[in-house]
Amino acid sequence: MPQTPMQFALWLLPFGAFGIISWGFWLIRKFLSAITKPVVSDFRTTTTVVVPSFHEDPDVLMRCLATWVRQGPTRILVVLDVADTEAQTRITSLGLPHVEAVMFEHHGKRSALGCGMRLVDTELVIFVDSDTAWEEGMHAAIQMPFIDPAVGAVSTRQNVYRPKSSIWRRVADWIIDLRYTDYVPAMGRYGGVICASGRTAAYRTNVIVPQVERLEHEIFFGRECVAGDDGRMTWLVLSQGFRVAHQDSARALSMFPGTFRAFVKQRVRWSRNSYRCYLTAIGKGWIFKAPLISQIAMMQILLTPFTMLVAVAYVFLALRSDHALIAFALAVVWVIVGRGIRGFSHLWRRPEDIIILPLVTAVIIMVSLPIKVYALFTMNKQGWLTRSAATQGGEGQTEASLGTETERADASPAETGSPGAGSPDAGSAAAGQIDTESADAPAPAVVQRVS
Repeated sequence: MPQTPMQFALWLLPFGAFGIISWGFWLIRKFLSAITKPVVSDFRTTTTVVVPSFHEDPDVLMRCLATWVRQGPTRILVVLDVADTEAQTRITSLGLPHVEAVMFEHHGKRSALGCGMRLVDTELVIFVDSDTAWEEGMHAAIQMPFIDPAVGAVSTRQNVYRPKSSIWRRVADWIIDLRYTDYVPAMGRYGGVICASGRTAAYRTNVIVPQVERLEHEIFFGRECVAGDDGRMTWLVLSQGFRVAHQDSARALSMFPGTFRAFVKQRVRWSRNSYRCYLTAIGKGWIFKAPLISQIAMMQILLTPFTMLVAVAYVFLALRSDHALIAFALAVVWVIVGRGIRGFSHLWRRPEDIIILPLVTAVIIMVSLPIKVYALFTMNKQGWLTRSAATQGGEGQTEASLGTETERADASPAETGSPGAGSPDAGSAAAGQIDTESADAPAPAVVQRVS
């Protein structure tokens, strides 16, 4: 350990340099995100909602379907696996001509997306996960940025549905909330969102549909990719020179795992997807078509294990000081306080989450180091991890995982996780019931059933 002030300063220099760079980029992104406002325009056009659904809990699917129908897209195509007969029966029994249950033998999510994309005949296609509900105004807001002909895709603001139903959902909501308040808007400001999350994202049909085979049959080091479809589609748009915008006023709530085991599996899958997606973007030179702030964000994601390792190493090196316990305690406190400062945007919305700050700090370290390192060395291991042919619904993501039926019915708008005023639990959507008389149902288009 250093003995003189000069030696101590030199010892801290690497940690200080990394800290200055990291906090500097964070401040820049936070400032740019804060001054970026949603696009407001009168642009409206025809839309097809494509929903790949593999053994989804029918209660979850129908609850979410109610929120999509209520906002009146031109068509809704729910691409079900051939074994999902209960969901097919419940959808067709609605008698809505613009809502179609397309039966298809799934060979992974990308194959279902491809099936739906080939049936699209509208100007825009909106991809939605089967466990994602829309807040009021989503359908109108997601179309507005397309008034700019240079925009090829639009990402949306997302949060966790019913975060208070599980401690792991609360942690996930903290993390994803910061992504959409302090990071994504800054990239969207320059048309460079590096991953328009598949929970809900809109694309120009003539930009993405011609790329369907490049989506379905992406090869990474000799193996066909299974997950990571949203990152792939985002970069297929960016690689053509189109902008990928972000619309904060277009908001959705998605089901997240309620158990630690499923939470970890999801993070492993996402980390693998990120490595494959961003290394492909670098290898093909697509990264140079993205704005500088997006390039920096991507490199920070790729280098997260290294930067976190440096931070953790310096915390433990404090144990070698003359006052080891005090130095170590101060280092740990700073790590937690620093995470709290970075979490200010979320804590402003949910101040009660301050009590889980130490847990969130530990989880972020776990994700940034062991999980991402494991994902790095296994990035070409393909699979979904949280869904299988033998189970219904994602692991820890069924409607029953939200609590008892009474608890679900009594959930207030604040408890659903909504950062805005609208709540997809309102009215009939809470029970997955759809008002077929008041639903804005345009004239149906002929939809081919695929098997």
